[in-house]
Amino acid sequence: MNLSIKNNLYIRRVFAGVGMGLLLLSAGSCSKIDDAPSTRLATEETNWKTLEDGKANLMSIYGLLRSATVADNGHWLMGDLREGDFTITTRADLKAIVKGQLNASYPVIDRITNWRRFYAAINAASLFIERSGEILELDRRYTKLNHDVDVAQARMLRAFAYFYMVRIWGDVPLITSSHDGNFIKTERTSQERVLGFATSELLAAAKVVPFRYGGTDPIYPGQYYGGGWASWNGNVYTRLSAYILLAHIAAWQGNYIDAATYSKFVLDNQSTQYYVDGANPLDYINMDALTENQNNMSPFAYKRATVMVGFPFEAGNGLSTANGHIEQLILASPFIPKSKPEMFVNKDSIINIFTNPKDLRFSKDPVSGFYRTNYFYGFETEMPIFNKIKVLYPSNTSGNVTLFSSSLVFSRMEEITLLRAEALAALGDISGAYDALNKACNLRGIVYSTENSPDVLKAIFEERRKELMGEGWRWYDIIRYQRLKKSNQVFATKNGKDMTFQEFESAGGIYWPVSKDVINANSLITQNPYWQ
Repeated sequence: MNLSIKNNLYIRRVFAGVGMGLLLLSAGSCSKIDDAPSTRLATEETNWKTLEDGKANLMSIYGLLRSATVADNGHWLMGDLREGDFTITTRADLKAIVKGQLNASYPVIDRITNWRRFYAAINAASLFIERSGEILELDRRYTKLNHDVDVAQARMLRAFAYFYMVRIWGDVPLITSSHDGNFIKTERTSQERVLGFATSELLAAAKVVPFRYGGTDPIYPGQYYGGGWASWNGNVYTRLSAYILLAHIAAWQGNYIDAATYSKFVLDNQSTQYYVDGANPLDYINMDALTENQNNMSPFAYKRATVMVGFPFEAGNGLSTANGHIEQLILASPFIPKSKPEMFVNKDSIINIFTNPKDLRFSKDPVSGFYRTNYFYGFETEMPIFNKIKVLYPSNTSGNVTLFSSSLVFSRMEEITLLRAEALAALGDISGAYDALNKACNLRGIVYSTENSPDVLKAIFEERRKELMGEGWRWYDIIRYQRLKKSNQVFATKNGKDMTFQEFESAGGIYWPVSKDVINANSLITQNPYWQ
């Protein structure tokens, strides 16, 4: 059997069960780790003996963290709805999130506020770090280099999980060793300490992982688990992935010196990535590539090198699902058999956001006179459909159920370049900030300058709002922007009292409440002050 085919079949078998976590993780909650999808693909006695065990257990960490981020569409509900651009049609639970009523009693809100799904992935990563070395003594095929690279990935995934949770809940328990049965009852750890741990883990891993797998990379030459770069791009985290995560952690902490340094490393080394093995170096993509998957370059369509940090749902590996994709919320007829979407961007918002008549994401085509449809379909209708992301299989529908295969994209070239522009602007390098900003939007038909956009920081975040719409960034971008601007204007109102952003953040309002199930299971966990 061809090795690449064998590799795809193996990944499919590994992830087939883990993908069910999208349903299982949302089915309920309690304090036991083993109530989540199992991190073991065999019994404990036989799970750490062969090369195949190592591969299966590493891939299961990716699968568990992927499920943790997208279950119940949590990535988008938490990132795109608060102070976001989407209007909700009928769902009361989504309307509650838009209004900031995050402690409202709805099953979906109850489930996504439970952080135990992330700790299932963290536990799997810790278990791998502790036990994968046993394979070295039992299977000569499992080399030290292979093991070191695998452990580095597990450390990266664990660090990513902690950063992801800190953005949502602030202080979270820091657990760095594996545990079977009940979770350890421990207090919440300060987010400064948690992010310090994540940063140190990523820096250590960045010294080990290659720029790419299964090719000519000098750090890890030759095939990786029998597969070439075409098998692994977009599937596993590279050295650039580590530096992207480091840049984001630094930016979240307001440490823009490090954010600028880490993001520069990514852009300086982007040529180490390829769309396909040994050809077509990774670069910025045009609108049709982004939204229509022209030349198979869209980061949303299956797995691609353009997914620099994220999680693919490769259709060829049997990973298409109905839940865990923004399409489930935004699409309707004629794309899927659904009369109207659950959320959409209304026409007033579209006009106010996309103000440049040359913007290829949304504007009138001067030749045809029609509105461009890369981002919005049916602008003339009462409810335009946000169709920027639409990786679906109508042939796999049953009634109103459609399977989707779009990747969760945390970062791509355009995103990390915009983060670099933000860092440079925060450091006072205005010229460099404009350069990075325009590099990110060079293929979007617009150019920013001191003449048309004198406030470079505002321009950068406006560009992030447009370019990253529907990618789970809006709320976190608002937080970083408000921190940088230090505005004293009213940001929120609670119990009839107006609050500035600083007051809102100090009270813990930027974070989500912790699930009652978590607090009931662990008496040492306290609720975020804003939600008490």
